[in-house]
Amino acid sequence: MRLLVAVASRHGSTRQIAEEIGRSAARASLLLGEFADVEVRPPAQAGALAGYDAVILGSAVYNGRWLDEARRLAESERVVLARLPVWLLSCGLPGTSAGEAIAPAEAARLENLVRSHEHRVFRGKLDWHGLDPGEREHAVKLRLGCGDQRDWADIRNWAYTVIGALHAAETAVPDRLAG
Repeated sequence: MRLLVAVASRHGSTRQIAEEIGRSAARASLLLGEFADVEVRPPAQAGALAGYDAVILGSAVYNGRWLDEARRLAESERVVLARLPVWLLSCGLPGTSAGEAIAPAEAARLENLVRSHEHRVFRGKLDWHGLDPGEREHAVKLRLGCGDQRDWADIRNWAYTVIGALHAAETAVPDRLAG
């Protein structure tokens, strides 16, 4: 199985989530007795999607929206993505709830565009040292604190769930052929 994890990240926190998802997906696949060729790439380097068996597509969220790079991939490859099993992920700022991280209209548009199985929102990390002055000002207005609120166990478990769903779909035998 070939799995692409294509996630846009501005400061690296969301990329680290993507890398952990990739490692966890490969590990879960091996535990199921299979080998998954898992590639973790930025959306701009994803290449042709037709060679993949499944895709996890995601982005850091700023002002309720995905980064342009991830949105462009979803829009330009929507026909291919609609034919593949696709999971979406969004990474929001620390101190925001999952519902506040991405605007509901943006989430619904992306989910419908690629016909995703699920759209998961994870909390992120905010490091003041990596922010530009405009981003710092925005974080102050939102009263966001610094820190890392990524839940690594939850992130790994989600990757295991994705692999479990793919494994179940691959090994399912229609009832009429089972007997």
